Amino acid sequence: DFVGVPCGIMDQMASACCTEGHALHLDTRDLTLRQVPFDLAAQGLTLLVVDTRVKHALGDGAYAERRAGCEEGARLLGIPTLRDLPYDGLDAALTALADAGADESVIRYVTHVVGDNRRVEQVIALLDAGEVRAAGPVLNEGHRSLRDDLRVSCAELDLAVSAAQEAGALGARMTGGGFGGSAVVLVEAAEADA
Repeated sequence: DFVGVPCGIMDQMASACCTEGHALHLDTRDLTLRQVPFDLAAQGLTLLVVDTRVKHALGDGAYAERRAGCEEGARLLGIPTLRDLPYDGLDAALTALADAGADESVIRYVTHVVGDNRRVEQVIALLDAGEVRAAGPVLNEGHRSLRDDLRVSCAELDLAVSAAQEAGALGARMTGGGFGGSAVVLVEAAEADA
């Protein structure tokens, strides 16, 4: 817990360990770090941050509820954390959770976390291959899951993401713990002012 919020170490590690021109891949299972090439300017791209001006209070209980739901899902599946569930085992795990009487919210949370772990792997592979533009649809899918499965988005974030997508962004999603805050938008640098 940090200041009353049951959170992890991602923000602290990103602040301390990120290097210019790279995205940080942090594996919280063993705390390994990898700097992944992320030179947007070289590809004529930029990443915009859209501040919704909606203040989020992660200590209000909703964030803790999601974390507890994820821990419950892992417990019911007999694994230490959802990080230990491979994507190709998700369908069987969801069936097992339903058979165990898991709450519908737990099933949605598990769906999001395992899917988002897969999306991280996909984006890393795309960045390694220099295919940053192809990461756009993965960002879009991530937002859909944050909105519909984890349910941590809000109307303002959804509006920011959909407006960016409609304006031609390559991809967009909320970032952070949710319930307000910002969205990140991947765009062609030449169109950033549009």
